[in-house]
Amino acid sequence: MKKRHLNISILGFALVLIILLSLYLGSVKIPLSDVLKSIFGIPIDNSTWQYIVLEYRLPKSLTAILIGSGLSLSGLLMQTLFRNPLAGPYVLGLSSGASLGVAILVMGSGLFGGILGSAFFSKWSIIIAASLGSLMVMLAVLTTAKKVKDTMTLLIIGLMVASLTSAVVSVLAYFSNAEQLQMYIFWSFGSLGNLNWMEVGLLGICWLIGIILSIFSIKNLNALLLGENYAKSMGVSLSRNRLIIIISTSILAGSATAFAGPIAFVGLAVPHLVRQLVKTNDHLILLPSVLIAGAIVMLICDVIAQLPGSDLTLPINAVTSIFGAPIVIWLLVRKQKIMF
Repeated sequence: MKKRHLNISILGFALVLIILLSLYLGSVKIPLSDVLKSIFGIPIDNSTWQYIVLEYRLPKSLTAILIGSGLSLSGLLMQTLFRNPLAGPYVLGLSSGASLGVAILVMGSGLFGGILGSAFFSKWSIIIAASLGSLMVMLAVLTTAKKVKDTMTLLIIGLMVASLTSAVVSVLAYFSNAEQLQMYIFWSFGSLGNLNWMEVGLLGICWLIGIILSIFSIKNLNALLLGENYAKSMGVSLSRNRLIIIISTSILAGSATAFAGPIAFVGLAVPHLVRQLVKTNDHLILLPSVLIAGAIVMLICDVIAQLPGSDLTLPINAVTSIFGAPIVIWLLVRKQKIMF
């Protein structure tokens, strides 16, 4: 137990270092001392540097922390609920629902004869459209969850919803022009650097609600690891617990997609990486470890994506997969089994 607590402490220390690294590196070279002064509100000689740190790099780092930890926790919840190592935060079709909402906004004019025009396009309209898309899918899943008792059936329904929404997006893309397609594709790349402080605050509220719901589910999550029959014998209400887990995942993954676009790999892979590190399936240990590790992985991917010293920025969605997938494959091949 002491070793596991030590691992969490090491993760926490690594998170602090990565945060400082993400604030220090960028297209503009700023001395670390000036970065630290800016964070603590101490005036520096170059006001432009202070503005870059406080209004761009710090919100971006906080966004990476919220997105990475939220998606990672969502993946942990889904893997435990379905007892499936391939389950991720988007397995219920939440990302596909958000993508459909954005696709209707961006590419809908191609199919609906101009009802949706460029006047509607803005950052907030994209966020609202993605949120509404995720919300509609969440409501559909919750309605289904009340009627379906078999968890695996719910998983299959989620996959079918994702396929259905993807098909609708494909139809919209077929009737769209090059400009609309480009706008949608850029959104699908994902981005962590487009949020101001108010938007980060809204994302943080959604994150906090999802975390609180997850914390109340820790005991039930541990019981589910031994099977639904065991959980029933322990007094766990499967239907109520399933609804709480789905709502928590929907809030965390849905808000992440709405504010940053669809981001792959993190939610699926980080729980497996953490299990290899802490050597336990106890969610009392897993939950904080996954939150910290998810934030670390997303920050590392963000540092790689922004190509320090260059004005170019790679798509974060591509970097998360390119950076993370080989690591997970290597770990699984080395261990030859998945802890679950």
